[in-house]
Amino acid sequence: MEFDGMKQLLLELIQQKKLVSATISQPRKKSDGLKRIKLKPVEIKGQYHIQLEYQFERILKHENVLLENFCSVLDSIFKKFRQFHGQFTDRIIQVQLSKKNKVFWKEEKTESIKEVSLSHNRKKNYLLNESTPYPFLVRLGVQTPDGKVKKQKYDKFRQINRFLEFIDDSLDYLSKDRQIRILDFGSGKSYLTFALYHYLKMEKGLDIKVTGLDLKKEVIEECNKIAKDLQYDHLEFLVGDISDYHDETSVDMVVTLHACDVATDMALARAVKWGAKVILSVPCCQHELNRQLNAPQLEIMTQHGLIKERFAALATDSIRAEILKLVGYEVQLMEFIDMEHTPKNILIRAYYTGRKPTKHEFERYKGFIDFLSAKPFLQKELEEYFIS
Repeated sequence: MEFDGMKQLLLELIQQKKLVSATISQPRKKSDGLKRIKLKPVEIKGQYHIQLEYQFERILKHENVLLENFCSVLDSIFKKFRQFHGQFTDRIIQVQLSKKNKVFWKEEKTESIKEVSLSHNRKKNYLLNESTPYPFLVRLGVQTPDGKVKKQKYDKFRQINRFLEFIDDSLDYLSKDRQIRILDFGSGKSYLTFALYHYLKMEKGLDIKVTGLDLKKEVIEECNKIAKDLQYDHLEFLVGDISDYHDETSVDMVVTLHACDVATDMALARAVKWGAKVILSVPCCQHELNRQLNAPQLEIMTQHGLIKERFAALATDSIRAEILKLVGYEVQLMEFIDMEHTPKNILIRAYYTGRKPTKHEFERYKGFIDFLSAKPFLQKELEEYFIS
């Protein structure tokens, strides 16, 4: 297929209003910091638009383009990017472009017609449909057998979908030609572990093996029973602690949710040492820096215990993100769910790119921890991995 013919076919499908969603990635140049663009159709004041979500390293920007004006936008996109993955109503299309715009086209017909959602700042367009029964959500008590989300579990349903958005964003960093190894430290009741398995295995058709690890024996036994009943053959749950788990040599994705204090750092360090391409971490209580913090210039803040605790938590996550950058990851600190539902709402999302940090970044990091009198556990664990 020729380059112009490829663009024309995609444009025709979009103009026929068959687009459900799309992700454009692999920038040709990295000078402006734009990592990827997501597309979805929206209706605004009765008019059909294509919404573009521009994902930079640390921020998101949105633009809504009228359908009739989208042709020039598509031209501009393919001048900047080399990969397109689109879900249409009746097919999935993947396009890979060479540096000289040679087109590698893969098209797969879907068994059922996908519904196009034109919602815009009204009803949330969840990856898991609110009215579709999912066996794992029914079994975990989030849905009724007919697919209705239970009122008291709606916040959990929102959290699961938010988590799956992060998983979906990570797909470009996961191998498609072999089994993907995923570890979830501190899996607890495992709502998100089951969701991750369902989405990647059932919705995306990937070959995965997932292990959830937690200290509560009774919870682990129940999770294993549910996994067996649902015939989730490559999902297992083990009793154990992060610091005692040494059964892997290579892992593709590490998830750690609400691991307390330096347990989060242990999980992050283990992920780096295993060569994980994707890390998703929501820290919990953070005491290490609170104990070490000695910065007289900040005493106007730190004289108040509550403010000191919150500052130390934010500074700790900033330090974690910076250390991951120094060992070759692209890192973002993102809101996991709305603040009204939990104060523990910062998610560290890291993708391994092998990028070498600059001398200025090393100096900036050192200046920050010296200013705070901090001696981060994670730095001690990963100092030999710093890319210079």
